[in-house]
Amino acid sequence: MKKALVLGASGGMGYSIVRELSYRGMEVIAFARNRPKLDRLFNDFPNVQIRTGDLSVMEDIQMAAKGVDVIFQAANIPYAEWEGNLGRLMENIVSAAQSQSAKLAIVENIYAYGRSSGNKVKETFPKNPHTKKGRIRLEIENFIKKSEVDAVIAHFPDFYGPNVENSILHYTLSSMVKNKNALYVGNQQTPREFIFTPDGGKAIVNLAMNDRTYGQNWNIPGHSVITGEELIKEIREITPCKKRVYTVSKSMIRLLGLFDRNMREAVEMYYLNEEPVVLDGEKYETAIGPLPRTPYKDGLRQTIHFMRNQIQK
Repeated sequence: MKKALVLGASGGMGYSIVRELSYRGMEVIAFARNRPKLDRLFNDFPNVQIRTGDLSVMEDIQMAAKGVDVIFQAANIPYAEWEGNLGRLMENIVSAAQSQSAKLAIVENIYAYGRSSGNKVKETFPKNPHTKKGRIRLEIENFIKKSEVDAVIAHFPDFYGPNVENSILHYTLSSMVKNKNALYVGNQQTPREFIFTPDGGKAIVNLAMNDRTYGQNWNIPGHSVITGEELIKEIREITPCKKRVYTVSKSMIRLLGLFDRNMREAVEMYYLNEEPVVLDGEKYETAIGPLPRTPYKDGLRQTIHFMRNQIQK
């Protein structure tokens, strides 16, 4: 791989993928809609070219994809827009990859797995999603596999890390960094899995640089499972915040959904806070080597440092 296009470069995982590729000396095109944010994130990065556009406009993706070897798909849209729109965006991305004879590396979540019944989930785990959003993700995965494009599909748990803004843990962190009362989604005593996005960026770049990984699914777990109480304790040791952290229940999200369509769409995914899906990374470690796994204390410290810098700007 000599040249890559990263879609959704202004988001959390997209940012980490661009950074990882740049550090490895690759030529990178960072693609998103928000030019000022792209400039702020990548002005000092070597080998990074900024390109703005809309994934719903085929010409925008085609222009950005010219001459690239791999397209990293890390872009997302609000829940309320998934039905219908998400599939069309992926059709555009696959068409762009086909036109350039480029490969695809897909950042995927865990929704298509459905309920795991408390078992660690391997790539062979039957995908039987019970939610609308899980079925949409599975339909997109099947569409990619039926296309003529070589693709790596990497499943990740919930994100946290530098520049991650649309994750459940971010809402807790953003308030605690400002020394305010905070919210934590789900039971604070339930062990869950989160991945530090720089670890995820390293892992998917490693997969994309290995020709033997294409045409397959790969699970990329986080460092370990951790409870909300443990996370909050770690954050308190890094920040001066002593304010209360309140639990957000499913009924609270349902109530907010009366006034906010995206909150209404989030209700069906609340099961992940009650029955967390935990990924098994054995396949990756057998094929590639040890997974990048930053301890939560170190990952939170780097995340909070990034957030404080952004507040000061």
